[in-house]
Amino acid sequence: MLKGIGVPVQRLRSPFLRRATATSPSLLICKSSMSETPKPILPSFVSLPDNDKTAQNPTHSGYKFRLVSYNILAQIYVKSIYFSHSPSSCLKWKARSQAVLTHLKDFGADFLCLQELDEYNSFYKKNMEGVGYSTIYIQRTGGKRDGCGIFYKQSSAEVLLTEEIHYNDLVDQLDPSSLNRTKSEADVADDIRKLDISSTNEKETKKKASKGDPNDPRVRLKRDCVGLLAAFKLNHPSNPLIIVANTHIYWDPDWADVKLAQVKYLLSRLSKFRELVSSRFNSVPSVILVGDFNSTPGDQVYNYLVSQGSDASNEVAPIKLSSLYGANGGEPEFTNCTPGFTGTLDYIFLSCNSNRLKPVSLLHVPGPDAPDAAGGLPNYFHPSDHLPIGADFELSSIS
Repeated sequence: MLKGIGVPVQRLRSPFLRRATATSPSLLICKSSMSETPKPILPSFVSLPDNDKTAQNPTHSGYKFRLVSYNILAQIYVKSIYFSHSPSSCLKWKARSQAVLTHLKDFGADFLCLQELDEYNSFYKKNMEGVGYSTIYIQRTGGKRDGCGIFYKQSSAEVLLTEEIHYNDLVDQLDPSSLNRTKSEADVADDIRKLDISSTNEKETKKKASKGDPNDPRVRLKRDCVGLLAAFKLNHPSNPLIIVANTHIYWDPDWADVKLAQVKYLLSRLSKFRELVSSRFNSVPSVILVGDFNSTPGDQVYNYLVSQGSDASNEVAPIKLSSLYGANGGEPEFTNCTPGFTGTLDYIFLSCNSNRLKPVSLLHVPGPDAPDAAGGLPNYFHPSDHLPIGADFELSSIS
């Protein structure tokens, strides 16, 4: 595993991750599509069947907006030792920055949710503002240089309220009395599961974490991961509200307990944020949650996010979500492709009571047989080892 990159490319012992073998079609795609001659391909949005519009029930007003989520791969992690399978010309910042920028512009999105976003102040902020976007950004803690950003078109939406999520805050919610005895890895996982993530009481003092021991919950939970919550008023006569949440969950496939603790904390915070927005603006917003969750379909994290229960207790999440792609033909075969790992890690989730929000098209994610499928920085039009996902949404005229 390459620390910080967020993609399991070497350590594949987890039963939830699929190994890309020498004969894997997606691995062959990764290798065969690496071209020294860039051939840009514009993103393609594929229309979904419309089963709701009838002459008796014309529920939709025709107001549309587009949202795209994309782990663009922080430049700090773009090193030849990690991407020896890629042409060296793809790795250099001068060329790559322009490739990523062009790619982002080509989406034509009203909302761009980016993970592994570095060079924010020096490059992305001013360049995206120059084409009509406003920006919200949170940088990871612990000296990390990347973070999560939400870019939104000023002509499409107005930001009303934002909150930052620092998953290191989970350390403060551990029971201090349980930290002085030696614990097995199972004990640690049990401690993390028992966290009262709904508590809003802050500890009077922060416990200083010991260093280096992965069996110490204070060490295990301090992963410097972050997220962003933002409430928007769309520029539509009815002034509809939406919440857009963007996050990047911890990478290690062997630390599923940490990932699960993070998404539980995320949904707890997201639920309270929606209540705050509803109370303050007298309107219940639809919720769109996106990001790189470093989790594959059917694992504990995914099941918790889609309200299927996280373990034998079938714990219910505080906000009910459904997967956008999962509910419309199934999750992509992969959203990440490197020589060591091929699988789906990136998702868009919608609140289940989003009656006003209807997806009308999805950003095409290539399958293993598609000639435009690519990963691992192969060329101009895929400047990341992840693939972008996204959708066009239409607003209902009924509140």
